[in-house]
Formats: sequence, C-alpha cells, structure tokens
Amino acid sequence: MNESAGSRGSFIIVRVLIWQFVVGTGLAAALWGIYGRVAGYSALLGCLVCVIPNAFLALRLAISHQDPGAKSLVRAAYSGETGKLALTVLFFSLVFVLVRPLSAVALFAGFIATQLVTFSGLLMRGGQETESGISNGG
Repeated sequence: MNESAGSRGSFIIVRVLIWQFVVGTGLAAALWGIYGRVAGYSALLGCLVCVIPNAFLALRLAISHQDPGAKSLVRAAYSGETGKLALTVLFFSLVFVLVRPLSAVALFAGFIATQLVTFSGLLMRGGQETESGISNGG
C-alpha cells in the first residue's frame, strides 16, 4: 500500500469516528427532547460505549502502519479487536452497574445507531476506490 492510500484510509477512519460521535449525540439529543433526560444520557452513553473502543482499534491499526508488513498488521488487528471487545464489555458493565436510572432501550439504540455508521466507512472507501479506478483508466 502506498503512502497516499494509507493516509486516505486514516482519513476515512477519522471521518467515521467523527460521524459516529455526531450521529450518537444527535440521537441522544433527540431522545432527550422527546423522552426526557434519562433516555438522552442513556443514548449518549451507548454512543460512547461504541466510539471509544472503535477509537482504540483505529489507533492500534494506525500505529501498525509505522511497521510495514502483513504480520505487523495482523498482530495489530488481532490486538485491536481484542482490546475493542474487552473495552466494550467493560464499558457496558460499568454503565449497568454505576448508572441509575438507566434506559436500556435508549442505551442500546445509541450503541446500535453509532455502530451502524461504521458501514458508511465501507461505502466511503468503496466510492474512493471506484473513483481512483476510473481515473487510472481501470
């Protein structure tokens, strides 16, 4: 992978993380306005339970670009995914133990809506590959 492809990939990752936060906070604000304070902060917590572990994974993958090679990338992906899963379980556990009152429906709605934004990154990347394929004559 050349340098510009790596920087485009990092740019997409940052955009996805930003959009995840925007969508999650937007949903939290909407739920706060419609259903009240508990639903709002529950949805915001669901958003954060998703975004923070995703940022950890993104950081692990970005650091792996400093050491080129397939082994380093696979190691970073495995450790990043393992850390992401562990952080997600930890954050959900903390939220369910420490936050009272809590709307579980809003919490999971915030988490799921935020997680669905990840698919937009695949669409962004696919769109860039299509554009570069056309501009390269392929």
